[in-house]
Amino acid sequence: MKHVYLCTGHELKIPNVVNSDGLYLIDDKGKKYMDLESGVWCTSIGHNNREISNIIKKQVDSLMHAGFCYSNEIVEKSAKSILNIANFHNGKTIFLCSGSEAIELSRQMSQHLTRNQVSLTLHDSYLGAYASITDKSRGWHLFNWELCRTCPNKDKCLPTCQRLQEIPQNVSEFIFEPGSSSGFVRFPPQALIKNIIKIVRENGGKIIVNEVTTGIGRTGKWFGYQHYDINPDFIAVGKGIGNGYPVSATLISESVSNQLELRPFHYAQSHQNDPLGSSIIHGVIQYIENNNLISKAEQNGMYLKHKLDALIDKDIFLKTRGRGLMVIVEIKDKRTTNDIYNNLIKKGFITCNRGTALRIDPPLTITKNEIDDFIEALKESTSHNKSFHTGAANCAAHVKSTL
Repeated sequence: MKHVYLCTGHELKIPNVVNSDGLYLIDDKGKKYMDLESGVWCTSIGHNNREISNIIKKQVDSLMHAGFCYSNEIVEKSAKSILNIANFHNGKTIFLCSGSEAIELSRQMSQHLTRNQVSLTLHDSYLGAYASITDKSRGWHLFNWELCRTCPNKDKCLPTCQRLQEIPQNVSEFIFEPGSSSGFVRFPPQALIKNIIKIVRENGGKIIVNEVTTGIGRTGKWFGYQHYDINPDFIAVGKGIGNGYPVSATLISESVSNQLELRPFHYAQSHQNDPLGSSIIHGVIQYIENNNLISKAEQNGMYLKHKLDALIDKDIFLKTRGRGLMVIVEIKDKRTTNDIYNNLIKKGFITCNRGTALRIDPPLTITKNEIDDFIEALKESTSHNKSFHTGAANCAAHVKSTL
């Protein structure tokens, strides 16, 4: 692609995909690939989903875009459906264009209500592409929870811990990413998160959960925060809620909605609350509910992790982590990871290369048979590495014995 500026930091491997169907992509040479990354976490119910395509066609034929003084009933209908799955029944939502925007809007609202300017998040969070969030040199307090992972008190998390005591009193909001950790799939201890939330709330701050990657069934529940028994003020949703279409949502709790009635907040952009994006969100939620995909994601996620756990040999595969269909397997080094990643693509399987790990985030529609196909391809893609290392070790032993 000579005229396309590629700045994602990822290498383009398949330049011309011409068709797709569910879990699969087909390139211009007719080769079929299993997309175990769901695009960029986005195609939660599969590529070229016929039901969503029909919803798009129907909405395009009536009204795609709404102005500031006119709308369509699908926007309200979709708002109710997404608030219901989040248990925000009397809250409100705003439909936007990206997960980054949904997080940014939540943060602006929090600071508008609290009148504080310090944002709190965990040190390994990814919160979007906006400069206001990527540059954390000012106005941020980063809580480094690395030591908490091995802390003997992690299941209780003592409130007297020095790191907790260092949280500033003037925090506007705590933005919690419940399990992605910048794509490395780490899950902070529940007791730690509850302690942080207690401190922030006692000082008048708000709680935002970033569900852009962990939401819409990815972790075996509708939202990742539901593994933590907490009640957020804002939920930022994106990626999978549009199944590939660029739409997102900021969900606002009932209590915060009431505060905004008393202290109105103004925000306007051209594609806010568009009927097309709203119709897609409503359709995705209906499809997941009608096909029982939340429980299937939980069950198939456990099956996938079980299969990966069986490969752990402490030689090439070191460990796995996962919830639902968000699973990662750590690998001995970057070179081995890259070899396996490229071998998998040659065999028709796309995963996410995280340097010293492969992440697997397939559509919620994946089956156990398809998981088995992937595991077999992973074994085959790894066998030559084992053969190489065994041969190298034998060669070294032979040289040593002749000296």
